[in-house]
Amino acid sequence: MKVLHGKPAADKLLAEVAAYAARHTLRLGIVRVGEHEPSRIYVRRKLEAARRAGIEAAEIHLPASTSTEEVLHTVRSIGADPSYTALIVQLPLPEGVDEAAVLDAIPPEKDADALHPYNLGLLAQGRAEWVAATPWGIVELLRYYGISVAGKHVVVLGRGKLVGTPLSILLSRHAPYGQATVTLCHSQTPDLYRFTRQAEVLVSAVGKPHWLSAEAVSEGSILIDVGIHRVGGRLIGDIHPDAIAKASAATPVPGGVGPLTVASLLWNVVAIHRHRLRTSPH
Repeated sequence: MKVLHGKPAADKLLAEVAAYAARHTLRLGIVRVGEHEPSRIYVRRKLEAARRAGIEAAEIHLPASTSTEEVLHTVRSIGADPSYTALIVQLPLPEGVDEAAVLDAIPPEKDADALHPYNLGLLAQGRAEWVAATPWGIVELLRYYGISVAGKHVVVLGRGKLVGTPLSILLSRHAPYGQATVTLCHSQTPDLYRFTRQAEVLVSAVGKPHWLSAEAVSEGSILIDVGIHRVGGRLIGDIHPDAIAKASAATPVPGGVGPLTVASLLWNVVAIHRHRLRTSPH
């Protein structure tokens, strides 16, 4: 079984980011609200990776008691600040903060997570120049290891806006990294294993530790595990080790998709800057 480590693919992408950042000033704003511990860890990783790549990154941390209006004011202020190339809001937001309103307040042209409705619409039309970081990270991972999904049946588990939905669009797209037949499964899919056993490539973004069992997958399939959970002091994914043992290739947890999510976010900052240079009046 081939282990699809994310670090070498991420390092290749980050080298391209660093080469671009050496020629241009890039600045990323990260808004974090509340004390959600995983978010604090994720943001720290993003800040460290940005610094190594030569991108200036600033965390704007607001207390959990912050109202929706106060979060909106912060997001709009950063969005209007020309010194910021790009902006993200770290999810999840505390209960009581209107997530949709906050994401809608991010200027689409600075939306490094590609979660604004405008950018999701461009993705649906096949016109996006940057997309959500984790789905693009999976694309980059497959490309790095020479795994083509063209003509294959890909099953994506989870229909969330961060991973499942954009990934299903990307892999079915008429593009060098696409051309797959994609089945998007979710909590209401009847007889789930009927679909998962058909998968030549299976992506799990469900968020339940070790829930995908060996009986759910076919011998020789390719398994991409987006899940990450801390259980008993160690990090594990959505896919059970017995299922991974049947695969021809699989991502580890940790060290699989995670490094590419961060690298792809920083790549999006580059893509945003390039887009601005190309579309700004001279």
